[in-house]
Formats: sequence, C-alpha cells, structure tokens
Amino acid sequence: MGAATPRKSGGVIVKKPQKKIAPLAGKGEVKKPRSHFNSAAHQRQRLHDALRKSMVSTLDARRDLDILAPAARVHELRHRFGLEIGLVWVQQPTDCGKLHRVGMYVLRPTAEA
Repeated sequence: MGAATPRKSGGVIVKKPQKKIAPLAGKGEVKKPRSHFNSAAHQRQRLHDALRKSMVSTLDARRDLDILAPAARVHELRHRFGLEIGLVWVQQPTDCGKLHRVGMYVLRPTAEA
C-alpha cells in the first residue's frame, strides 16, 4: 500500500486517512475456463439435432433445449447453413397452463444426390 497523499488545509498539511481494502476474493485460485455450452453454435447444434428427430415449438426449444431465442437460431440455420425449416403456427399451453400462439418448426427433408 502506498503512503497517504498529503494535502493542505488552512496552511496545515493533513494526511488523508487510508481506506482499508478487503483482500481479493479467490486470490491464489486458478480461474476456471468459461463454459461455451450455451454459445449460439451449441444452441444451433442442439436445435438441429432436435429437429432431425421431431417438430420443435418455441416453448419446447426454450424449456427443453435452453434456447431463449429460438427464432434467431432457426434464422441462422436457414440462412447460414441452408437448412429448409418450415414454420406452422399452433396454440400451445405454457407451464402455467395459458394458451399461446407459438411457432412449431419442422425440418424439411432435403433432396439427396
């Protein structure tokens, strides 16, 4: 810790009291690498895997796949990766029982060469 910086007060030099600083939390611990499990790439992969098996609604993607913005991931799969994903609007109840109009996404089969 450095010395207190003196300042003048009415012709008298007064030392400003130093604040005590708490030690750094976790000092000496190794920082764990951040998990990228929920990166956009991982979300796209989870969504693509789920769409290969069955239809996926917006609510399913949020609840079961941990994708908070499924429409954005669908857009990326369509426009960056060229997947043909259809959308059908359906009424589906949320966990609390209220009906909502949500998107149901369907992966269309592609023509194989």
